[in-house]
Amino acid sequence: MSRIGKLPISLPSGVQVSVDNDNTITVKGPKGELKTAVDRDITVRSEDNTVVVERPTEQKRHKAMHGLYRALLNNMVTGVSTGYTHQLELVGVGFKATATGSTLELALGYSHNIFLALPKEVTATAVTEKGKNPIITLTSIDKELIGQVAAKIRSLRKVEPYKGKGVRFVGEQIRRKAGKTASK
Repeated sequence: MSRIGKLPISLPSGVQVSVDNDNTITVKGPKGELKTAVDRDITVRSEDNTVVVERPTEQKRHKAMHGLYRALLNNMVTGVSTGYTHQLELVGVGFKATATGSTLELALGYSHNIFLALPKEVTATAVTEKGKNPIITLTSIDKELIGQVAAKIRSLRKVEPYKGKGVRFVGEQIRRKAGKTASK
């Protein structure tokens, strides 16, 4: 049995899970609503305040999907109840960020500013305090989507290993290289 797949998902108060005939799972909560399609071989049952994911056989494919769909459903339940946040830090001289509506404007040392259109499910705030690096905070109920947006922002200026400049997650450890030394 899959260690993750066999664990039941406990539902917090205010969260409802419904299963359609075509194996579409809908999770509604105080922060919003998420939907996903589950493979036809995997069965999802909602009992009392728990959701149980089951597989029909011990095939390798069924074992893999069992744990996958249980983890996806757990992420959906967590998202609609508490939500997810990612914080990115801009490290570099002159690096700036401003968030207006669904657009994020970034000055990352290139000749022009970068304008990034955010999905409607993701909200961004940019905070710049004097003497500190600008911080971008992303919030959403969809864990997969917020991870993709954060990875896209980070890929615009990857952290270089010599000075540590670039876009990084708050608290991320960067491996630094020594660089050249004078030979005399």
